[in-house]
Parts: sequence; C-alpha cells; structure tokens
Amino acid sequence: MALMPTPVTSLAALAAMALLTVAAPALAQTGAESRPIPSPAAIDAEVTRLMGATHSEGLALAVIDDGQVTQVRAWGDRNAKGDPLETDTVMYGASLTKAVFAWTVMQLVDEGKIDLDTPIAAYLPKPLPEYWSEELSDRYADYRGLADDPRWRTITPRILLTHSAGFSNFGFLEPDGKLKIHYDPGTRYAYSGDGLILLQFVLEQGLGMDIGAEMQRRVFDRFGMPMTGMMWRPDFATNLADGWTADGSVEPHDERSKPRAAGSMDTTIADLSKFVAAYVRRDGLSPASAAELVRPQLPIKTATQFPSFQDELPAAEQHPGLSAGLGVVTFTGPQGPGFFKGGHNDSTGNSWVCVEASRRCVLILSNDVRSEAAFPALVRFILGDTGVPYAWEYGPQPAL
Repeated sequence: MALMPTPVTSLAALAAMALLTVAAPALAQTGAESRPIPSPAAIDAEVTRLMGATHSEGLALAVIDDGQVTQVRAWGDRNAKGDPLETDTVMYGASLTKAVFAWTVMQLVDEGKIDLDTPIAAYLPKPLPEYWSEELSDRYADYRGLADDPRWRTITPRILLTHSAGFSNFGFLEPDGKLKIHYDPGTRYAYSGDGLILLQFVLEQGLGMDIGAEMQRRVFDRFGMPMTGMMWRPDFATNLADGWTADGSVEPHDERSKPRAAGSMDTTIADLSKFVAAYVRRDGLSPASAAELVRPQLPIKTATQFPSFQDELPAAEQHPGLSAGLGVVTFTGPQGPGFFKGGHNDSTGNSWVCVEASRRCVLILSNDVRSEAAFPALVRFILGDTGVPYAWEYGPQPAL
C-alpha cells in the first residue's frame, strides 16, 4: 500500500506528538546528554589527525550544545596558494541549501501562503508542461516530459520536500533531458534536486516570489548571516574557498549566478552555525511547523542514498528508523531521534547532524571532498554514538 502524506491540517497534533517523542528520550538519555563535549584542544587534535588520514586540505566545524553555538573552528587552506581557511571564509553550501529552503517554505506555510498537501497544479495558472521556454530552461528543468503523465497533478510541496515525486536527481540525466515520473508520487524516497527546484518554480512562477530574496530576508538577514547568499556576490571574492577533488586537484569556486533551491548557497561556518542553532531551538517557526521539518514523513528503504533508483531492501535489512523529513533525513539512534543533511560535489563535502533531545549538533563544511571519509569518526568523537547511518549516506567508509 502506498504511504500517503499526512495533511498539513494536523500539524498541531503532530507538534504535540513530536514534543512527547523528544521528551521521552531526554529522560532516557541523561547519561548520553551529560557526556561532555570535547574541549577545543581535543577537537583540534582529532581534526588534525583525521585531516592527515584523509589528506584533506581544508575543514571548518561548528558545535552546537543545547541550541547554542559553543565552538566555531577552521583548519587548513582555502586555496592552492596556502591562504588559511578561516571561520569567515566563504564556502559552498551545496545541498545543505535544501534544508534552509525547506525551513523557508515552512515560514510560508505558517503565513498561509502555501499548503504542504495542496497539489502544485493549484498554484500554477497553466499546466506545468506548458511553461517551457529558453529563458526558463536556464533556471528550471524541462517539464515537457510530463505532458502525457497526469500524475504530475498529484505532486504536492510535501512530496517534493521528501524527495518522493518519482524524479531522477536532475532531468538533464534523462536520455532526452526532460524530467519524468518513474513511480507514483508519494510512494517512496528517491533523491531529487529537481524536486526542490520544482517547488522553487511553483513559488516563483505561481506565487510571484523571488526565492533568493525570500531566503535572504527570512533566513540570512534574520539570523545575522552577512556572508551568506543564494547567488554570487563580488564581496565574497576577498575570502573565498576553492576546493580539492578526490584526486587532489584544485577546482575553483563556482560563481553561481542564479538562486537554486537545490544547492546554490554560499556561506561561512560562522554564518551557517547561527542558522543550525536556531533550527534546533525551533526559532522563527510555529511549534507545529518546526516539528514538521524533522518528523519522520516517509520510510527510506534503500541500502544507500544513491543511485536514486534502486531496489528497496527487505524489511529486515533496512536501516531502522531512517525516514525522510522535510529537507532533511531523520533517524533514531542511541541518543534518541535525530536528523542530518549532507552536501556534496566534486570538491565539497558538508555534513550537518543534530540530536533532538540534547539539541546538540555538529556542522562540518569542507572544501576538500576527501574529508567526507572522516565525518563518521569526527561526529562520533564530538557527539558520541548518535546512530547516523553514514553507510546509507556515503556507502562503506574506512575505519579511521
């Protein structure tokens, strides 16, 4: 049976359930929560060790404890010249953008501008496949491939935020370059950047919003993030991180000229740590909407996140408690419920992990993709055993 989304009208009840869910682990996990966060000197030593083991050139890290930023650090270089990576160095946010975008959408839900369970067709003046033009193709997917598939009319914002529209990661990966639906929307998880971009399309073309401006006002300005933006700014150039790829070659920072909800955000570790702390404190949203972001919405049944289309595992082999939230992935581990989000390209590795009961988080931004191999050990060193399913996120990882 297909798993159907929960109507947004039940958010108040869901918030109450979420509070009970968080409260129970808080009582049961007193020992885990009393475990002290390692000192800056201890974290410095561990990061230095792990960067050496992975040959990483640059890594920045923030620690949030009880919803407050307690450490913000940076190590290594920001470019091949050897300029130091600093806490205010502009780095590529990659797919962490998706979690920030989802938070923005929930503000719009709170304001009644959009409903999570209203089909996107209701917000568009004309059918989605009719919007194609050369101008739009520079910003969005080619939706003409949906013309003969009426299932696009059943897609909702919730479905797009849970990566369950049935899309490939990006439409340009399709043989004809046009986005297609590969299974009934809302029935299973398959990671899709174009799903988030479709929701951006609905907000911009259907509701007349500028998502770059909305995120600037609602998030970056609100939480004091002066060196964060959804597109390139000339002032980023004075302290900017290039990246290192898996073979150790240097890749220049990509100057993104258009806001893209799937991953155009540039930021700094100092800036983004403020948002992560606010997020885990549930600032800026109604209790119901804040809880909805990290509520398990749809079970994830695949062995790994990629490729997007793969067979689902038998129940006994699935990662227990792994589910799609809204823009994040949720899990249940030894310290209770938590959530995480990764960000990746050829020269970027980012990770954001939070444990709800203790409101503890680790945020990692790295301008060297080789750092990803160190993330499981580094998060475990700082937070203890959280149960983050890193094998699902990255595949098998070496012991470091």
